[in-house]
Amino acid sequence: MGRSGHARGQSDRGGPAGKSRLSGVKLRPVSTVEALADALRTRILSGDVAPGTQFPEQEISATYGVARPTVREAIAALVHEGILRRERNKSAYVPDFTRDDLDDLLYVRRPLEDLVGAAVAGRRIEEARRALDTMAALPDDAPWAGIVAQHMALHEALARAAGSPRLLRLYLSLSAETRLGVVRLREAYPDRDEMVTEHRELLERLEAGTPQAAAKAARDHLVWRI
Repeated sequence: MGRSGHARGQSDRGGPAGKSRLSGVKLRPVSTVEALADALRTRILSGDVAPGTQFPEQEISATYGVARPTVREAIAALVHEGILRRERNKSAYVPDFTRDDLDDLLYVRRPLEDLVGAAVAGRRIEEARRALDTMAALPDDAPWAGIVAQHMALHEALARAAGSPRLLRLYLSLSAETRLGVVRLREAYPDRDEMVTEHRELLERLEAGTPQAAAKAARDHLVWRI
């Protein structure tokens, strides 16, 4: 066989004939640390855990049947996300988002929202529309956490539609802390329909606007009602 030929048993891509290079690759299972962090995150973001509530390692270890080192790693992850805080020699606790905390979060999010708004200008983002429709269809007595979940789904759909993996990573890195902030706004929205109306208007402005107008719409929307 000449040099231009393929060695026997090799595919055109250089691997064994008939086999993909991905053969035998297994998905990494979710670790105990990740599972515990997810369970604690869900509790915190439900809105049912009051600010200042402590998360003692020993209690969590006993409740979930995991070792203390696992608890420490899970708590460290949530501290990094900003939805728990920890002081030296004290248990981690749920922070009380002050006006300064919320303003600082907006300070970081504002340029990201500008980029997202400009990127999706003039487009109908179906995933965002579905989140809005789901929010609008929730029953009147739906838990606030369910409304917040659709709020976040809508905004994250817009961020995905921007088409920038790095922008999306930055956006999602603030997701848990943003969600906790919105959970704290429950009293600012006595009527769920007010949130639906605000987000319908946002999508309409994004869909109808130029990049400059859409970026302004995103900025105008990003105001805490406190």
